[in-house]
Amino acid sequence: MPHRSAESAIQGQAASLSDEEIVARVVSGEAALFEMIMRRYNQRLFRTLRALVPNDSEAEDVLQEAYVHAYHHLAQFEGRAKFSTWLTRIAIHEALARQKRRRRFTSLDDLERQPVMADPTPEERATSTELRGVLQRAIDRMPESLRVVFMMREVEGLGTEETAECLGLSASNVKVRLHRARALLRSRLDEKMGTEVRRLHAFAGERCDAIVASVLRRIDEIPSIAAEAARMI
Repeated sequence: MPHRSAESAIQGQAASLSDEEIVARVVSGEAALFEMIMRRYNQRLFRTLRALVPNDSEAEDVLQEAYVHAYHHLAQFEGRAKFSTWLTRIAIHEALARQKRRRRFTSLDDLERQPVMADPTPEERATSTELRGVLQRAIDRMPESLRVVFMMREVEGLGTEETAECLGLSASNVKVRLHRARALLRSRLDEKMGTEVRRLHAFAGERCDAIVASVLRRIDEIPSIAAEAARMI
């Protein structure tokens, strides 16, 4: 793990480097810069995964696996899609692979027909207002195929096209699922939904740092990406 001064320097570069620039530099040997990718997408990916798995702990496990997988295959990123889309698809595929291994679901289409009732989380039990509790429960009770679209579109603010590409759906299908997700929520919450939903599944501070530290320890054990890329030429 970098020293504090190195961490500050790395984070200071984040605003000025594009995803593609970071990827190119990591592939060239600057492995420490991968931390910028994780910190940039931790919250988006965690919230997306939390819509697909039953609890925070499993979402964190899947997130770590997704980052390690992405790092290992970083040299294969060809820029045909946005890097954020490529990374999100890796995370979603990891979550769905776990579900398949458990014989729960085999595709996103199956998820729509089988709603899942997640156990209450510590965050839910500690909600400070009745509105947040009602909203949390309403989202948790959505079929997963609707919930993941809702989280990506309404909470993370992804566009229809990017959400569709991440999930392997058509844009029209994303629109239909989002419409259905909204319809499941009580109409009296609509006006207040944006502010309250953004408080759900926050992923910052110590939780973010723990994921970053764990992934960095694991990727230290992976052979140099630059060497791997050279062998592919």
